Amino acid sequence: MSRVPLIDASLAPAASKGLLDQIHGAFGATPNMFRAVANSPAALKSMWGAFGALGGGVLPAQLAEQIAVAVADSNRCEYCLAAHTALGRKAGASAEQMAAAQAGRADDPQTAAALAFALKLVRQHGQVGEADVAALRSAGFNDEQIVEILAHVALNLFTNYVNVAFDVPVDFPRVQLRVA
Repeated sequence: MSRVPLIDASLAPAASKGLLDQIHGAFGATPNMFRAVANSPAALKSMWGAFGALGGGVLPAQLAEQIAVAVADSNRCEYCLAAHTALGRKAGASAEQMAAAQAGRADDPQTAAALAFALKLVRQHGQVGEADVAALRSAGFNDEQIVEILAHVALNLFTNYVNVAFDVPVDFPRVQLRVA
């Protein structure tokens, strides 16, 4: 049971209703995470806006979802792990690619570099060095892509914390966490 109410669009504050309608249109349903965040119209606007902005960024959707599952597993967020595994599959990743990403691994060297950087950001609370950024450049990422990788990590920290802190019920097909 969620620690905050899961807001129904018909009962949502006016400032959240339009956003919940957009979210419902995008997913065909309103995921519980957004219903929890709808308690704060400002937080919902921030979260949905970030998803939209990054969805229009330069990183491919598949890489964004691989980053999301790596971060989710690291933070023990069952909700985001389930949601982003499903979204990654929809973006064209295989089940094996998503499972590898969950562990921070990928066969593609560029994807592997992005996942290593994302997990270092999470585990070291942003404390990375010049060598870490240089490794991304060596893997073929430019500065725009590097900043977007960090932005995806930050957004996923927000969503992970919402779902873990508020114990939001998972409404996507469950995926087993890898970390103990």
